[in-house]
Amino acid sequence: MEDDQLALDLVRVAGALAASMRRDGLAAETKTHVSDIVTAADRAAEAYVVATLRRERPDDSILGEEGANYEGSSGRTWVIDPVDGTYNFHRGLDWWCSAVALADADGVLLGAVHQPATGESFLGGPGVASTRNGEPLPPLVDRPLRDSCATTYLHPPFYDGEIGAAFTRAVKGVATLRMMGSGTMDAMAIAQGHSDVLFQHSVPDWDRMPGAAILRGVGGEARVVPAAGVDWYVAGVPSAVAEVCDRLTGR
Repeated sequence: MEDDQLALDLVRVAGALAASMRRDGLAAETKTHVSDIVTAADRAAEAYVVATLRRERPDDSILGEEGANYEGSSGRTWVIDPVDGTYNFHRGLDWWCSAVALADADGVLLGAVHQPATGESFLGGPGVASTRNGEPLPPLVDRPLRDSCATTYLHPPFYDGEIGAAFTRAVKGVATLRMMGSGTMDAMAIAQGHSDVLFQHSVPDWDRMPGAAILRGVGGEARVVPAAGVDWYVAGVPSAVAEVCDRLTGR
């Protein structure tokens, strides 16, 4: 099986598994704070992905949000987010997905995302034209930050201080702002032309790589830029990404 088909199969089955478990009722455990939680569905979906990859790609490394960490010999790594947007997922909202990315030493190669609420699956990468349910997505339309819809999130404890100031500089440049609770689904909104740029600090690989791959497949950009003592992930249409990076760093 080719990597792209394997990636799609992984996210579709993982997403369906999580959705079925949610219908039966789920408890949640807090990880770092009230909005950072994990459920049995997160763990079960990740376990399925890991087991499948160990069978289908035994030489590849694996890194998962819920603790999967296998060191392979191929130089390639599968990065797993079994449920991106777990707080939304647990509260009954539909803005969540299952996502995987494949990366090597040079960066991300491929991303796959499945949103069970709509049945939509996304696939793409820097060298792979991005698709939705197998149909090509049109290239992104570039636009300046002043005309852009931004999707973002800043935890309330960070509103003050240097991080809050950097965030405020970026927010002041946008046309309008949304906070929806799933970074990968935010990236899919941008890939479809529904919004234009996303930014958030301290984003782990599993929250960044799948969406970044698909955005690059439609002509978008994805950067990590240091500002206010943390690293910010910024992705979307090129002009808006460049201006957000400048604003975050105070240029």
